[in-house]
Amino acid sequence: MSAEGSPRARPFLPPAAEPERIVVVRRRPAYALVSDALRRAIKAGRLAPGCILVESAIAAMFKASRSPVRQAFAALEEEGLVHRFDGRGVAVGGAPPDRRLAVTPDLIALDGGVDQDEGWEPFYYELERDIILASLFGRFRVSELALARHLNVGRTVARNLLLRAQGVGLVTKEGNGQWQVIPLDSTRVEHLYDLRLILEPPLLRAAVGRIPAIVLAGMEARLVEAVHAMPDPDIAELDVLENDLHVTCLAHSPNTEMAEALRRTRCVLVVGKHIQNALPGRPGIDPFMDEHLRVLNAVRSGDHDGAGCALTEHLILSKSKALKRLKDFRLESQDVKTPYII
Repeated sequence: MSAEGSPRARPFLPPAAEPERIVVVRRRPAYALVSDALRRAIKAGRLAPGCILVESAIAAMFKASRSPVRQAFAALEEEGLVHRFDGRGVAVGGAPPDRRLAVTPDLIALDGGVDQDEGWEPFYYELERDIILASLFGRFRVSELALARHLNVGRTVARNLLLRAQGVGLVTKEGNGQWQVIPLDSTRVEHLYDLRLILEPPLLRAAVGRIPAIVLAGMEARLVEAVHAMPDPDIAELDVLENDLHVTCLAHSPNTEMAEALRRTRCVLVVGKHIQNALPGRPGIDPFMDEHLRVLNAVRSGDHDGAGCALTEHLILSKSKALKRLKDFRLESQDVKTPYII
């Protein structure tokens, strides 16, 4: 029986467009590998002041998407190692951008600074999508061996992918060693949003004044760019936007206990985009950027109560839209098979 009492059926996986296979899973986050390599190159003087780092070029060097590169740029910017200018990318140090300074893999020392043979897997978003859409129909088992065969990778890579999904709250590992999809019905979605409504606004109020202005500026710039990319934003970049407000900002609150309790709700941050893409007719991704901008504007102006209220309004709207999408999806979906979800 499924979580809602109906006979257990195989999970729905719609015949959607080929998912973007751009997010890599490494032993360390991709943005950390990028930022560490660039940081070493800057401090060693291989990347001279004024040298321009372009997102697309750096992403190609690291065989990654632009999202982790943007996160790396944001981290280096917060440290004062790079600065933004009127262009796509950042410039090293505080010197004016100098386009005559070329950036090559040798300068970043990729061969010595980043282990290119680390176990990484470009299929995480496909896995995440499969698990989320299965979770809407109840509890299922995920076969680690079948996943490895489906992706044509080793068991270690398959296990690392499932560990990442576990960290988001999508799967759990039982005492018998089996991976289980955690059901995501309307009741659980509602409860998770209720918990977020209790925890997030006070956490944000406490974080106001503690978030560096340069970090907020980077977040706002990414939101504005995402608005311009509508109606077809990069799905991986949507995760960065959600993470900016609901994870990074709240992490500046001194109440670490509340922040830790909030981790239980993170799965709903990644669910929406997959359901929206899977709905018949592909209505497109909901443009939440303006709501995020209102929250960040209040944070930047030091308005504790205004930031908390704006976040509350955003969460209430998000909860309503999430429940409607879930209902629509369950009504309009069809039954197909997934090789590794049993």
